[in-house]
Amino acid sequence: TPLPGAQERQRLLARRPRGPRRWWRVAAAAVLVVEMLERAAFFGVAGNLVLYLNSAELKWAGEQASRAALVFLGASYLLAPVGGWLADVYLGRYRAIVLSLLLYLAASGLLASTAFPDGRSSFCGEIPSARLEPACPSPGCQYTSRATYCAPTLYAALLLLALAASSVRSNLTSFGADQVMDLGRHASRRFFNWFYWSLNVGAMLSLLVVAFIQQNINFLLGYSIVVGCVGLAFFIFLFATPSFIIKPPTGSQVSSMLKLALQNCCPRLWHRHSARDPPSAQLLPDQRLPQPGPSPKEDIANFQVLVKILPVMVTLVPYWMVYFQMQSTYVLQGLHLQIPNIFPNCPTNRSETLRAQGSIYKIPEAWLLLANVIVLLILVPVKDHLLDPLLLRCKLLPSALQKMALGMFFGFTSVIVAGILEMKRLEYISHNQTVSQQIGQDTYYAAPLSIWWQTPQYLLIGISEIFAILCSFPSPLGLEFAYSEAPRSMQGALMGIFFCLSGVGSLLGSSLVALLSLPRGWLYCPEDTGNINKCRMDLYFFLLAGIQAAAALLFIIIADRYERAAKGPAPQSCPRRDSG
Repeated sequence: TPLPGAQERQRLLARRPRGPRRWWRVAAAAVLVVEMLERAAFFGVAGNLVLYLNSAELKWAGEQASRAALVFLGASYLLAPVGGWLADVYLGRYRAIVLSLLLYLAASGLLASTAFPDGRSSFCGEIPSARLEPACPSPGCQYTSRATYCAPTLYAALLLLALAASSVRSNLTSFGADQVMDLGRHASRRFFNWFYWSLNVGAMLSLLVVAFIQQNINFLLGYSIVVGCVGLAFFIFLFATPSFIIKPPTGSQVSSMLKLALQNCCPRLWHRHSARDPPSAQLLPDQRLPQPGPSPKEDIANFQVLVKILPVMVTLVPYWMVYFQMQSTYVLQGLHLQIPNIFPNCPTNRSETLRAQGSIYKIPEAWLLLANVIVLLILVPVKDHLLDPLLLRCKLLPSALQKMALGMFFGFTSVIVAGILEMKRLEYISHNQTVSQQIGQDTYYAAPLSIWWQTPQYLLIGISEIFAILCSFPSPLGLEFAYSEAPRSMQGALMGIFFCLSGVGSLLGSSLVALLSLPRGWLYCPEDTGNINKCRMDLYFFLLAGIQAAAALLFIIIADRYERAAKGPAPQSCPRRDSG
């Protein structure tokens, strides 16, 4: 977002109450607390979503639960440009955040209502009774897949949650930056430092506390905490309203880019559309009254930049297919590995003891997501303050594109490690070496391999995120390539496209799971409802690795052409209004 001019800055400051400097601290602190609570709520839903859908109350098959998790994660990124566009054109960031938190509260309440019997019967109806079917002894016999109970209500709740979370994500960061913009760039950098840490603190608290409650006590209490976090965030944001700088909507670059894309791709359709416009809309750029934001000439220059950058960003989509596995199929794999008790002196996982004692607390499978969070909190500042300066002094610092290629390599390695672990797990299963373990109210038949064997694949995904996504510390939205190559007025639009493409990657991963769940597919195992012991998820992981490897080769070719073109003579561009 461009820095405002002197007049706009004074006008915005006039919206803040008169008083000492503590007002900006109150405003910034409120934004940070709201971000922490919102991330705690989001991870409270995403962290154990596969386990919830796979539980005895809902009885979704493993591939159905993974597919729903990928749809939720994909939609939470894919819909990010919608919330940003509505805020820029109609609502303004403040009202967009308030409405998003209200939607968040309603959707999380709907999800929590499905976690107890009366709520499920009200919103979903009664569980359909299973049909009695003859046995299926022959290997080629086709089983009938069960319909997913409560699917319309759950998908509606998850999509509404995704829309609310994406709108908060796309608006809260820049709204918080508005609160400290009059204090200089150093204050903005400090704010983004704290914003990034608030995000991760919220995720850690949710994974440590909410995930434990959901797995070991019940999901109703866990989802009630999610509702409480959203409600608390909403009231804190409202109470801090008098201290906020509130900017009115100023228009969106997305609209300009869509018009230019229509004009270039479909000129006939564009001429028909422009013929209906009023005469004032058909004036030449120099004849129009000056408007805030980029001029029409700058829009054309920005569109040319977008055309150059977009192919590079599109090749990241397969990386996102791999990245979102850690909250879907990685979780499903972990449920079928031996999960130790939190208190080692408790009885072991063997069957009769477990059935007699329902109060044994196990390490939540979602805690492995903490490996991703911890590696980010530790390695990002190490990279920023130690590794990058050292490489810069040695003139070995890689470019942003080279870092992204390195991130793809670590993502490829993560899914290969997951495939090898799954192969080893299936070897134990094929020799009938299984462990019956109780997780909540559900029994899983796991291989006698510790769940800690999953740690390397989570760590590798975390390292890949540092290079492929968080290329510039400290911003959680740090897309170094887009920020270094695009004009400042295009950075917001590029971040929207970046989130949108990441959502496309997650949805493509969900589509791939659906395709492989068809009869004769690797993930088709209806006779093994609730477990994946007769599926071939190892082949699914290796297929993802192959897709990522092919995309990485394509990325290297496109990036090489882009860098060679960038070394040529730079074209003259219009002076930008937002250069300040």
